[in-house]
Parts: sequence; C-alpha cells; structure tokens
Amino acid sequence: MVFEPPQRLVRALGETAPDGDDWLEKLPEAAQRAVALRELTVERVQVPGGRSSLVVLVRRADGSPAVLKLVPQRSRPEAERAALAHWAGRGAVQLLEPSSADGVLLLERLHPDVSVRSLPEAKALLEAAGTLRRLWVEPPAGFPFETVAERTGRQAEAMRARAGADPEVAPLVDLALAARAELLADPPEHRLLHGTFRQSKVLAGERMPWLAVGPDPVVGECAFDLARLVRDRVEDLIAQPSGAATTRRRIKRLAESLDVDQERLRGWTLFRAVESGVRAGRVGRPRDAELLLEFAGWL
Repeated sequence: MVFEPPQRLVRALGETAPDGDDWLEKLPEAAQRAVALRELTVERVQVPGGRSSLVVLVRRADGSPAVLKLVPQRSRPEAERAALAHWAGRGAVQLLEPSSADGVLLLERLHPDVSVRSLPEAKALLEAAGTLRRLWVEPPAGFPFETVAERTGRQAEAMRARAGADPEVAPLVDLALAARAELLADPPEHRLLHGTFRQSKVLAGERMPWLAVGPDPVVGECAFDLARLVRDRVEDLIAQPSGAATTRRRIKRLAESLDVDQERLRGWTLFRAVESGVRAGRVGRPRDAELLLEFAGWL
C-alpha cells in the first residue's frame, strides 16, 4: 500500500516547519517498515486525519483492530507515549505496545469518525469535561513533560515578536502576557494535563463511551487544560449575536462543573486564544486569526 499523507497533515507540517524537513519524504517507507515489523494488515489511512501525525487503521496478526500512528519528533511522540502509559486507559486511548522508537505508536482502535463534537453542543461540553476530569492525575516521578510555565514561555516570546511587528494585536498580547504572569505567580496545582484538549480529541470507544486521543502533555494547573475547551466551536460563537454572553456562561458552567477557579479559567482562556490567534496570523491563516482575536476580545 502507498501511504499518502493527507493534505491536512501536509499543510499543518508546512506551518510548523516552514523551511521543511525530511519526515514527510521518509514517511511512506517508515510506515511500510512499521507495518511489516508488527505483522499488521492495513485497512486505510485515516482522512482527513490529524495535523501532527499519520493515522493508519490496521489489524494485528490475531485479527484485532488497532491504530498505527506515526509522529514527527517535533511533535514529541515520546511525551505522548509516556502520558498514555501513565493514564493506562483511564479516560484516554490505550497503548498496545509499551515501547517503540522513531515516533511510532500502536494504539487501541476507537471510532475514528465519531467524536464528541457530533453531539449537541451542551451534551458535547458535558461529555468532554467528564473525560478531561479523568486525565487530571499526579504526574509520574521524574516526568518527561514540559511544564505550563515552560510551554507558555516559548509561546510568549513568539507573541511579543508578533506584537512588535503588528501594532494592532499589541494591546491583546499585552493583556494576555499580563494574565500569564499573574497566573504563574501562584499556581494552585500540579497535574498531568492533556495539553491540547478539545471536542474533536474525544472519540467514541468500546471500552468506555468516550476516550481522549492525541495529547501533547504538559504539567501544570487544570484551568490551563480546560481553557482550550472554552473556545470550542469558536466560529459558531462568533456568528451568534449573544456570543460574548454565551462565552461567559460557558466559562462559569465549566469552572463550576470541574471545580476550577472561574477567574483563572478566564485568564488562561484569554492567553491561549491570543496565542493561537497570533500564531494563525503568523502562518498565513488570517480568517482563523480574526476569529480567535475577536473571541479573545470578549474576555
């Protein structure tokens, strides 16, 4: 089988590595090698797939279904493996192979085309929040993960550079950076977080109704993780005349349901929305940048 990377993956990797690298070039050969080594039978490449990995639906030698995932090193596959191993299937997809190399993960097969996003909005938020709660555990000793302070520190540098080049975004960037500084001054907890949690990262399963996939794990406070969920379906929020009020109600409801401080959730939602909006503008996605920065302005 020819392992053709989906266009969504090609575009996303072009954004994160504008000067290019050889991962995509080597991907077909790497996928063939990973399949042969594990004696897998390929069903299909998942399309449109993710933005940071090739996902292949396969069957193992005993006929059981599985997912083969190939991840470039810049997307931290070993951190993902370590987080999934620590969760051990509690709220997240299960590892079927304890260790590997070269960014290859063999995972439990979920229903790849059925995410919690397919539910009505209120129900989707409820199910997603319940899944997220199960992931917030103590990190393993000597954990190999970034902290929230480290990750947002890198992001803050990029935000400052963009603000210097684009005065229109500077006021929002200043607000976001001030919020970050205040939030990091006294973090209330130290938990293993999914890192990039949203409705599309929660898939239907057999073992449990809903399970999280695709973590970019980080260690820090729970409000940071929940902040990305607040802006889910942002295009629908922006289209509503009552979008700002709906967002405030969503923050309150999510904070209360997961015992997270409402103001801390609002602050991390602001930071993460501005960071994503600035990054979207930098890589040539002006429409996404406009939506995200408008959303951030409501906070």
